[in-house]
Amino acid sequence: MSVPILSLAEARVLGVLIEKQRTVPDTYPLTLNSLVAGCNQKTSRHPVMELTEAQVQDALATLRGMALVNETSGGRAMRYAHNADGVLRIPSQSQALLAVLLLRGPQTAGELRIASDRMHNFADISSVEAFLEELAERPAGALVARLARLPGARENRWMHLLSGDAPEAAAALESPAAADPAGEVPALRAQVQRLEGEVAALKATVARLCTELGITPEA
Repeated sequence: MSVPILSLAEARVLGVLIEKQRTVPDTYPLTLNSLVAGCNQKTSRHPVMELTEAQVQDALATLRGMALVNETSGGRAMRYAHNADGVLRIPSQSQALLAVLLLRGPQTAGELRIASDRMHNFADISSVEAFLEELAERPAGALVARLARLPGARENRWMHLLSGDAPEAAAALESPAAADPAGEVPALRAQVQRLEGEVAALKATVARLCTELGITPEA
């Protein structure tokens, strides 16, 4: 099996497992409750879903059959971990990019760099593009594809191919209504909040130094 074809629920479950391995390693592998919560997050997800425990369990069963998920007994609950590295045989950087595409839908290389920051800190957009090209030219089967550039857009977006490669689906994703996936806004908002926090800290430091030196800070 070179490129598994996943349902929307299966893609969401796999994406969550890859993401949470990097972002919350202390609680990974995930319990079923944690996995359901991750699938149904209201932020950093497009589309937003309301999967039930039964639906997630069905997705897990299919993914286990593909060897993409391992089940382990830990404590009082079963826990689940992905095996994307063993099945897809792609580097950790590519796994981070694939996880974002699975969880948020089509993204530009710049958006992918921001959205994957907690999983892997890419040096620049060129680095992201290099890994995307590798995924698109993978000998065992492409895992991502570059979409046609939207009118007025400066960058192409990329989509994952783990849910099939139907041309009509790609065309639908390129419609103007889909130009701003819901998952992009939270990532940018988080980046802005982090920068605002840094600015506030710098202002506080300047104010303290001015007080110590007896200087009146300019407004």
